[in-house]
Amino acid sequence: MSGVLVVFEPANRISYETVAAAQELGSALGIPVSAAIPGSDSTGDLASKKLEKIYTIDHPALKMYTPDGFTAALEQLIRHASPQYVLFPHTYQVRDYAPKLATRFNQVLVSDTISFRVEGGAVILVRQLFQGKLNADVRPGGDGPYFVSLQAGAFRADKAIAADTPAPVEAFSANLDASKVRSKPEEPFRESQRAVDLNAADVIVSVGRGIREKENIALVAALAQAMGAELAASRPICDNGWLPMERQVGSSGQTVSPKLYLAVGISGAIQHLVGMKGAKTIVAINKDANAPIFEVADYGIVGDLFEVVPALVEEIKKAKG
Repeated sequence: MSGVLVVFEPANRISYETVAAAQELGSALGIPVSAAIPGSDSTGDLASKKLEKIYTIDHPALKMYTPDGFTAALEQLIRHASPQYVLFPHTYQVRDYAPKLATRFNQVLVSDTISFRVEGGAVILVRQLFQGKLNADVRPGGDGPYFVSLQAGAFRADKAIAADTPAPVEAFSANLDASKVRSKPEEPFRESQRAVDLNAADVIVSVGRGIREKENIALVAALAQAMGAELAASRPICDNGWLPMERQVGSSGQTVSPKLYLAVGISGAIQHLVGMKGAKTIVAINKDANAPIFEVADYGIVGDLFEVVPALVEEIKKAKG
């Protein structure tokens, strides 16, 4: 039993984050990485990533998702491919069927994992407890395979290694009995429609309690507009009704991974850091030099936001001409 298998969901871009994590794990253990796409005969952009093999599982019973169908098909593939680790993006769909799949192998799903490390040849998985207040080390037991889902934003999709040549594709034929697919296919779960999808933003300007009053948010909104960024906030701002809940970043809001995250007047509580730690570059503005946000920031400005933000807006406007 060897190798890492990524279960890929084409409709979820965090699947590419899972590919990056799998490549990192495979490199650390010196084992190959493959991917599986249930319900499709197309590899799409996944073929551009460095993988030993891509399995497609195309079957009429998999065209629409059901936990019974996906569990049965993936169980057969896993027994065929014999991976040591099976990695999933932590999506609504995975949460539905992956625990069921893991029990077929007398294993549990180590869910919402944020990182891993290798100690003495053993993999230690890290997941968060109590809304990110504590980190727990998990060492999978038994002979494997081990099942792991990865938290959105925990790994960066742009870190996925590209292939020199496309990976070979194997069309895996799953033997599925339609009578044993007990649930009826339904439309995929979708969250309530949001006016803004922060996950799609390349640049985010986020405001925290340092803004003091609702009327002052216009100051940060002007900065976001000047930068062509989406405006976001920490939980207290949204709890107070100063900005809509759909703009909240954190453990109880959206998890984002933009190219640039500018935190204005945000102290850096762990619940907020959980939602934005996947940002490629983090810039923090806070008058408290000891604010926790500076521990994760790539760049920091220690100063009064009411002085710093207008100055930034002015300089951006000058640069734009």
